[in-house]
Amino acid sequence: MIKVLIVDDQAMVRQGFGALLAAQPDLVVLGDAADGAEGVAAARRLDPDVVLMDVRMPVMDGLEATRRLAGRERPKVIILTTFDLDDYVYEALRAGASGFLLKDAPAADLIHAVRVVAGGEALLAPSVTRRLIAAFASRPRPDRPRPVSLNGLTARETEVLRLIARGMSNQEIAELLVLAEQTVKTHVSRVLGKLGLRDRAQAVVLAYESGLVAAGE
Repeated sequence: MIKVLIVDDQAMVRQGFGALLAAQPDLVVLGDAADGAEGVAAARRLDPDVVLMDVRMPVMDGLEATRRLAGRERPKVIILTTFDLDDYVYEALRAGASGFLLKDAPAADLIHAVRVVAGGEALLAPSVTRRLIAAFASRPRPDRPRPVSLNGLTARETEVLRLIARGMSNQEIAELLVLAEQTVKTHVSRVLGKLGLRDRAQAVVLAYESGLVAAGE
């Protein structure tokens, strides 16, 4: 069973998402919280696999709450927002969120997102990754030194990282490189392990902020 915690300041959102997820045979909703501070406390107490996290909330917003939960294997955080990739969402991804979902997304997308994030697979759909890339393109790249950890990647792993950053799915990468999809999954896993990253979202951020990939490539 995948354990879920819902953090949102709107009671109707918490109740609606809770009922939707609880109706799935493989999902269980452990509880909910009305602000980021309550959410962090509940996450540490209940140990969920996935937290659905609103962005704008009283007491503590979703960005700060995500920062406080980052750095641990669990929970994975999905940012919920009514805004299509605003600054808060960008910063939340940098803070360790595993992806984001618009609140008006179809119910099936929410259920799928929870399962995907819990399974550690492709955590950002290609269309979402491409919008993230567009956000990087509109920002000046900070003058940061290239992480030494990138030197530990093989040529193939570096190539796979570049393609992840371009918003390509495992299937698309497999077709382009003429590899089995399982082989691509293995490469992705090794890239994340060598770079100390939790998921593809962090890989995309690192690839652009380090200058490995330039927006527009």
